[in-house]
Amino acid sequence: MQLLMLGVGSSAGTPMIGCPCDTCTSSNPRNNRTRCSSLIKLDNGKVLLIDTGPDLRTQSLREGLTHVDAVLYTHTHADHLHGIDDLRGFCQLQRSQIPLYGSADAMAHIVDKFGYTLREPSHFWDLPVLKVNPINAPFQLFNQMVTPIPLKHGKSEIYGYRIGDIAYLTDVSCIPESSLMLLSGLKLLLLDCLRYTPHYTHINLEQSLQYASQIKAKSTYMIHMTHELEYAALSANLPENVYVGYDGLKIDIGCVYES
Repeated sequence: MQLLMLGVGSSAGTPMIGCPCDTCTSSNPRNNRTRCSSLIKLDNGKVLLIDTGPDLRTQSLREGLTHVDAVLYTHTHADHLHGIDDLRGFCQLQRSQIPLYGSADAMAHIVDKFGYTLREPSHFWDLPVLKVNPINAPFQLFNQMVTPIPLKHGKSEIYGYRIGDIAYLTDVSCIPESSLMLLSGLKLLLLDCLRYTPHYTHINLEQSLQYASQIKAKSTYMIHMTHELEYAALSANLPENVYVGYDGLKIDIGCVYES
């Protein structure tokens, strides 16, 4: 199984428009962060996309993506959903409908706001061809168990996901105790880490490190970061087995390496 970080940025991305700070003007490509999304390639070759942010087209071109078998939605804020129309390209290439999975509220939002994308396959592929699938419990997808992880995102109830020994937890303000129990024995954890200072809908660095120490994954990577967090400075001050994610990072779960 392999994970690819398509984007590790917050809703504004990095660099931010018009910002002259050291991170936004950095020449280090690892400070260039598109909106948060990741992709998991299963051992059987199936490809699971987590969220469709507004940078999906750019991310797909950058990484040479040509196939998506299903999408897991964490929630429906714009920076995690509004690239949904770019699934059209994958539908056209594959000539197949792409299933979407998420909470009942998330699927209802997509039905309400993006109903034109929900169609059965036909001779026409000028629009996305998608199907919503509400979930509220672990389920099998392409012979792989997928476990939704209930999270708090401010006042919102959203999902993270556990796929095998990988967990993806973005936009977290609190991880309930019952959800922490679903995260034991992880090889890889991707964890929200918005900035140094507190925020009411996201955990900051201090809180992220506290959760990482509780969960005790073999490797933990920070994601969904603002420009407040500069890659080199942050990397130099993290504990063992905790790392800074960056766009384009690939991790093979069999041996956990960076490329």
